[in-house]
Amino acid sequence: MSGLTLNSGAISGARDSAQAGKSGMVSQYLIFSLGGELFGVGTLRVREIIEYGNITTVPMMPGFMRGVINLRGAVVPVIDLHARFGRGKTEVSRRTCIVILEVHNDDDTFVLGIIVDAVSAVRQIDSTQIEPPPSFGTRIRADFIDGMAKISSGFVILLNLGKVLSVDELSALNGFGGADATRAAEH
Repeated sequence: MSGLTLNSGAISGARDSAQAGKSGMVSQYLIFSLGGELFGVGTLRVREIIEYGNITTVPMMPGFMRGVINLRGAVVPVIDLHARFGRGKTEVSRRTCIVILEVHNDDDTFVLGIIVDAVSAVRQIDSTQIEPPPSFGTRIRADFIDGMAKISSGFVILLNLGKVLSVDELSALNGFGGADATRAAEH
């Protein structure tokens, strides 16, 4: 991670900074790579970053659902974003990790993990550096994108987590809290 270590303290600090910076229209984003592109999610949605591993597959799930993990006794579904974007399965390397996120949809909050190639930074991005999503030219659906942030090394695609999964898919994932999924994640 280029000498950058992210832990719960760093994420908590980033959350505090993001809340303090709202009046100045500066927000903090967790930047990660996936398939050679940079993506970002608001740090207020990030719970933690964990090492890749111990994923239990669940039969009869969509191809982008890699499985579930047992995170301190809670069953958390894990999504392969690369597959969700229609690009095939993420190739696991030593830098591959799982970002645990809170996704809000209407009155519900879902906790899920996304597989990313590597986490690179927590960055402050001013709203003036964010362009609206392009209507063409990206390799993912436009409704998955909140905006394109201009940074020194190019662009970061800011994801709209509520749209990356549809309401129906989020509701289906919420069903993983049952006893069968808990037993599966414990083995």
